[in-house]
Amino acid sequence: MQADIKNKELLLAHMSTAFPLIGKEVEELCTLFTERKIKRRGYLLQQGDVCRHFTFVVSGCLKMYTIDQMGKEHNLEFAIENGWATDLSSFYAEQPGNVYIEAIEPATILQISRPNLIYLYTHYPKFNSTFRIIIERKYIDLQNRVLQNISATAEDRYVNFTSKFPALASRLPNTQIASYLGITSEFLSKIRKDLAHKR
Repeated sequence: MQADIKNKELLLAHMSTAFPLIGKEVEELCTLFTERKIKRRGYLLQQGDVCRHFTFVVSGCLKMYTIDQMGKEHNLEFAIENGWATDLSSFYAEQPGNVYIEAIEPATILQISRPNLIYLYTHYPKFNSTFRIIIERKYIDLQNRVLQNISATAEDRYVNFTSKFPALASRLPNTQIASYLGITSEFLSKIRKDLAHKR
């Protein structure tokens, strides 16, 4: 369905932080994004599916994760208000992906399909630049996370997570944060207790 006006305005405000949008750019953006409501534990994407949309989060929280051969879940990233979620590899290659995207909380999202995104890239260079910035930021976050996983202690990773994502740290259950950090919920509880004693 078409996005309501308020949600379109949130998207426009977010997109305009990189390059201000004018006239036809605003009209095209609003037309090409569609709105969806996702229930808690609802899937946007499942392993083996082709990712066909770039997703902007208006409200709620999404997680992207994979499941290993032992059935253990590994969170790769979260997306909350003004965040983006997509399986980039699957989206651009139009091949089945290896991750799940699921709503941790009830969510309102705005989505654009690959053909419509390519249309924006082709007809409005400003969007090409804007989405390049979005993807570059995601790449930087991923690179920093890999470096942290190599060199930082679990406590340091948790402190960095709470510093960088304070809203997430307060609204996610221990199990979700622990999965993202690559530790058990029990160990995360121990880290929190140790940090509380240091204060």
